[in-house]
Amino acid sequence: MTELQRLRRPDGETLAYHRREGTGPTVLWIGGFRSDMEGTKALALDQAAAERGWAYVRFDHFAHGASSGDWRQATIGRWAEDAAAMIDAIEGPVLPVGSSLGGWLALLLQTMRPERIAATVLIAPAADFTERLMWPSLEDHTRQAILRDGEATISEKGLGDYVLTRRMFEEARDHLILDAPIRAAGAIHIVQGRLDDSVPWRHALRTVDLIEGADLTLELIEDGDHRLSRPQDLDRLIAAVDRLRAL
Repeated sequence: MTELQRLRRPDGETLAYHRREGTGPTVLWIGGFRSDMEGTKALALDQAAAERGWAYVRFDHFAHGASSGDWRQATIGRWAEDAAAMIDAIEGPVLPVGSSLGGWLALLLQTMRPERIAATVLIAPAADFTERLMWPSLEDHTRQAILRDGEATISEKGLGDYVLTRRMFEEARDHLILDAPIRAAGAIHIVQGRLDDSVPWRHALRTVDLIEGADLTLELIEDGDHRLSRPQDLDRLIAAVDRLRAL
């Protein structure tokens, strides 16, 4: 097990991360909404990095896992800036692997740090999910509470009880990317489950349609769900990273 480290941000908050030394571009795990760096996919990549000699970093977003932060202050812009700060703390080229929310952040990094990105792997990328997926799926009384009171508590299977804030939804509109071409920095490999009911596969197709300037691969897994954490799914993920590291 690598040692837990912390990256201090200008406002005094800290991002918890693990770094594994190795060769080639540093594989950077960017996790999903309310997920941490101890999840199945993050740890599978850590094991692959140990076995194959990859340089690898996994971290927790602001207000996630072992990182600091007030959940009510969390925004897409904050998470994106923190992901960029993790890249700045790494030497040499970086290969982001973004899952769900992390996929949106990895796509934002294409323009925030294009010179640092060697290639990118996206797992069920949830670009613009606040506007296109989450807000429409909320019950009307929940939407009204968010608009009226500034927040509402919801309960979601697998994620528990948590607060959604009006600030998060409003700030996210400054970072929407699915209404214009997405200029890619390096090759992109997307892994998407056709049975995903959180980020539908057609959402991934919209993302694919907008990506420009990249060697682009879409791997659509017929019986895959949103988690994509079965052994065969993890094998596909590791193979995708290995392929892009070799480019």
